[in-house]
Amino acid sequence: MPDPGAPPVALYIHIPFCVSLCPYCDFVVYPGAAARGPAARIDVFLAALRVELDLRVDALEAAFPAGWPPLETVYLGGGTPSLLPVGAIADILERVRARFGIADGAEITLEANPGPDERGDPVALRAAGVTRLSIGAQAMSDLDLWRLGRRHKTADIGAAVAAAREAGIASISLDLLYDAPDLMLADWIDTLEAALDLEPDHLSLYALTLDDPDAEGLTGPAGDHLPTKPGARRWRESARRAQDEDRAAAQYHHAVHRLADDGWRGYEISNWARPGHESRHNLAYWERRPYEALGPGAHAFDGVTRRWSAARLNGYLSALTPADGSAARLPPGGAEEIGAEMASAEAVILGLRTDRGVPLSAAHERPFSDVFGWALAGELLDVTDDDRVVLTTRGRLLSNEVFSRLY
Repeated sequence: MPDPGAPPVALYIHIPFCVSLCPYCDFVVYPGAAARGPAARIDVFLAALRVELDLRVDALEAAFPAGWPPLETVYLGGGTPSLLPVGAIADILERVRARFGIADGAEITLEANPGPDERGDPVALRAAGVTRLSIGAQAMSDLDLWRLGRRHKTADIGAAVAAAREAGIASISLDLLYDAPDLMLADWIDTLEAALDLEPDHLSLYALTLDDPDAEGLTGPAGDHLPTKPGARRWRESARRAQDEDRAAAQYHHAVHRLADDGWRGYEISNWARPGHESRHNLAYWERRPYEALGPGAHAFDGVTRRWSAARLNGYLSALTPADGSAARLPPGGAEEIGAEMASAEAVILGLRTDRGVPLSAAHERPFSDVFGWALAGELLDVTDDDRVVLTTRGRLLSNEVFSRLY
């Protein structure tokens, strides 16, 4: 019998709808008419999602007949989950509670866009059980938002944060992009100050990455990405010419020092938090703890096998809500068993992403010792007083080079 792994401590639910598609976005998103209006597909998706939830729990019950501890975190990502009617969000969470179980004090995150027609009702979201709101600000000036193809304005970000605060949402996070096209260092300094003025609890600062999922073979029928639209491809080609590695490094350096001076903890390469506001859900990923996932393009991990659902919505719906009345089946996708060697490499790589790093003993283990020696000599790694190996700021900037050598 295959190893069933371990039951999940976290659950990710992918909601694949947006009002419009940002040209840099590689997430599984169905925009426009699929999200709003008479041809919207949200209701049929929600029906399929309910079926998938039941099938996943049925499989868990078969693997763990004695049961499992309730979930520590639930994360509704996308897409734009805040587009859903709040009644649908409440229904999803109630179903999760009834079938998976949700622990007392669990972290329940919902991603939201800040536009007034997209952010949802934070009072109702809190009543539904949401404890953490992750707001996709991305930039803090109208010009920079326009350059990124975003729909909202700067004022909408402040209004969204204020409304969430007034509603009593316990933790508020902002996403921002650096190394955006033509974003000068002075612009980034202003961006960060404007974000701090809103007094969020958490900041996710991501370098704008312009990958090509088609070239990487990720967009086939069982792939976890959708093909890139021609307009988005043209935008990315232009945006790459307006990026600069040295400027990006300066922007990251500034954020590291500015946030440290203000008491923020840079607990992961791209994430900073006020004390107690670290993303518990994302920490489960970086600590290689088991997690379940629902929705097209979503990834799950049980400690032994990594699984994903295909990105294509039609295939997802056809499997879970077949039009011919046949029995529902799990959606198409793929799986990969993680062998011992890869598991060791993942543990080191994911550990180094965080400010806790990895034990010094890992630096003496084969096949990692040569890489650790090279990285220490290049001042990409440091050893803490309690014998932990961590990335330096320079190491974080060059982390992809370090990680590629560890695999």
